Amino acid sequence: MQVSRRKFFTKLGLTGLTGLSFPRLLSAINSKGRILNNIKGKGLSILFQGDSITDGARTRNQDWNHIMGHGYAYLVSSRLWFDYPKEELMFFNRGISGNKVTDLLDRWQEDTIDLKPDVLSIMIGVNDVARIISKEYSIEEWEVNYKKLLNKTRSELPNTTLILCEPFLLIDDWPKEKAVAWEAIIFKMQVIVRQLAKNYNTIHVELQDQFNLSLKKAPAKYWVWDGVHPMPAGHELIARIWIKEVSKKLDFIGK
Repeated sequence: MQVSRRKFFTKLGLTGLTGLSFPRLLSAINSKGRILNNIKGKGLSILFQGDSITDGARTRNQDWNHIMGHGYAYLVSSRLWFDYPKEELMFFNRGISGNKVTDLLDRWQEDTIDLKPDVLSIMIGVNDVARIISKEYSIEEWEVNYKKLLNKTRSELPNTTLILCEPFLLIDDWPKEKAVAWEAIIFKMQVIVRQLAKNYNTIHVELQDQFNLSLKKAPAKYWVWDGVHPMPAGHELIARIWIKEVSKKLDFIGK
């Protein structure tokens, strides 16, 4: 029996979305091997953007065995695809390992705007930290570039729901000087992302506190193997928080 759209979003906690029109994203592969969108239909499309944490070693072709990678984006999409097979959901992963916020800006048109997602989730920042510490650019410039991403998205995709996931660290055995320097920048980024989420009326996925709380269950390396990249349990933690926050806070849509 097909689950009604209202029942689907009520169960997920996204009841406010039922008042919107949702274009279905059908798989179409262009000459570059990228999945493009066909706006005819009625499925909900969700796009994940970011760096290696989002990338998850995904494939860049039509191999659906690996197309979502092996990280939190895969876990979120696989769970919702499984739970709601009649809802015609479509998930896309455009995270690229090593990306900084300026890299997102360079490819934003092709990898985000042209896909016209209904929901866009962004996690970016950790690759910028070392550059900021070495004074290649400042945390203020990082914020300006992040705003450029959001402004372009709001301008060209005014009906897209934005989700901002904060960058995080879970350090175990780093030298103290390095740890202190990185934590200082990450903390500033978290403050910025929190404020951007408020200013742009987006969903905010807070991760640092939850990773800190995870230490009560197991040591840091159980969750994040190198201070930055999650272990499988760490990706599961992100996926659970993502679903919880999205389910809880998307109700304002359509009111």
